[in-house]
Amino acid sequence: MINNKAIYDAICNAKSNKKKAFALLIDPDKIDIGSIDKLVALAQNAGTDFFLIGGSLVLNNELDELITRIKSLCDIPVILFPGSTLQLSYKADALLLLSLISGRNADLLIGKHVESAPFLKKSPLEIISTGYMLIDGGVPTSVSYMSNSNPIPAGKYEIAVCTAIAAEMLGMKMIYMDAGSGALNPVSASMISAVSSAIDIPLIVGGGIKTAEAAHNAVSSGANIIVVGNAIEKDPSLIKELAAAVHF
Repeated sequence: MINNKAIYDAICNAKSNKKKAFALLIDPDKIDIGSIDKLVALAQNAGTDFFLIGGSLVLNNELDELITRIKSLCDIPVILFPGSTLQLSYKADALLLLSLISGRNADLLIGKHVESAPFLKKSPLEIISTGYMLIDGGVPTSVSYMSNSNPIPAGKYEIAVCTAIAAEMLGMKMIYMDAGSGALNPVSASMISAVSSAIDIPLIVGGGIKTAEAAHNAVSSGANIIVVGNAIEKDPSLIKELAAAVHF
């Protein structure tokens, strides 16, 4: 099946018009289906642009149910942000096909993609090829442990820039720089600015963004989409404040 490009085109159009987007990351293992209604209502009121669904592990079988419930409550696009091939679902609108370009783990550069390709080829999902870059956020994270790869050092802007350029040349449609869930420090404004200035494709930034100031700094430095997950898990009321900082 040939997938449409509605979501990717919307992201590119927003970038062209200098509009920023706020995405709420939901880990299926950390959300109670019974509480999703309240979270979706908060997200809608805040003007959330996307839901990202995914995590490092899969401890339950509620992925389809979670996505179905979210989509029954709102029209906000639901995008899979899979930590493994077990986190795939036809119920979502799109999928970030992540290639871990910051590491040298062949399984996460191409191996897992080969395994999931038949499923994805037949799916109705919009597939968005995304270069995924782990950036050191000050502490070891689940994603660095599970991926068996080292993050790019926080101060090595040139490595991040060259990695992003290479991904764009290879035909990837977006770059996702992630300090990881629970990071002490978000990706720095200087690194975001350096990478954003070097590429023409949309740039997503997540990990360690806990305050409106951090979210504002990220988009002001060149990020097109800000992703927040851990901070919202701890305090859902922050959604409105963080989204407003992105949509300034």
